[in-house]
Amino acid sequence: MSRRKHGRWTAGWLMLALVALTVLTGMSPNPETATTAPSESESGNIQHSKFLNVAHRGASGHAPENTLAAFDKAVEMKADYFELDVQRSKDGHLVLMHDTTVDRTTDGTGAVKDLTLTELKALDAGSWFSDKYAGEKIPTLEETLDRYRGTGIKILIELKSPSLYPGIEQQVADMLAEKNLDNRGDKIIVQSFDHDSVQRFHRQMPSVPVGVLVSYTAYKETGVTDDDLDSFAGYADYVNPNKALVDAELVRRVHQHGMKILPYTVRDREAADRLFEAGVDGFITDYPELGYTHHHK
Repeated sequence: MSRRKHGRWTAGWLMLALVALTVLTGMSPNPETATTAPSESESGNIQHSKFLNVAHRGASGHAPENTLAAFDKAVEMKADYFELDVQRSKDGHLVLMHDTTVDRTTDGTGAVKDLTLTELKALDAGSWFSDKYAGEKIPTLEETLDRYRGTGIKILIELKSPSLYPGIEQQVADMLAEKNLDNRGDKIIVQSFDHDSVQRFHRQMPSVPVGVLVSYTAYKETGVTDDDLDSFAGYADYVNPNKALVDAELVRRVHQHGMKILPYTVRDREAADRLFEAGVDGFITDYPELGYTHHHK
């Protein structure tokens, strides 16, 4: 065999060997595109999905919070989830409002629980944000679930001040069951600062993932301890703390307890980058564009 033919024969077999190695191991022959996935021990025994970009009260940096305009904007901006706050009207309807009164975000006054749905629907929930949104209405949970069915976006439901609304956990569970959203994986997540309320909802509808919101005020002295995480892990899928409580050590411990972590509320690039570097699974933000850099990493 000539030296030239021998060289071609050797190069051919080397190429075949490299292709076989690529197929068998999933390695990329291009070192610039090769990546190394973390082992289970490195990732806290949890399987990580893509970074979750959650639009806080909708894309509330761009449109009035907890309105269809803000939710539409979240869809337009390709957020993974939008978050909303659920309360109950005087006549028993599930409505979306963050504050327990309508004063800040509408042209009306009074407690949500003291106003009927008709009275709430008569309010302007957009002008406070911008004249562009004059006449925006307070949505119900039902119309929101119906409007975004099939759009691809998921919904993070916060039970807001549930102690004011006895039985709201069952009412939300019944609504989700009526809409066939009770066995849809992570299509819906339910969370609250009231951890007893989260547990009540979980007992009534264990098929829907739940999260515990962790406030800075309640945990600033002790931080989130392992005892806290042991307790949360008995029922919760997500631990969602104030971003000021979050560092890489907390993220590691949350993952070791088999849960994910979605801090709130991100409003600037510096906070977004710091949380991503800490290894969070996503974050809750008024500005979904802050999640774009990390969205598919």
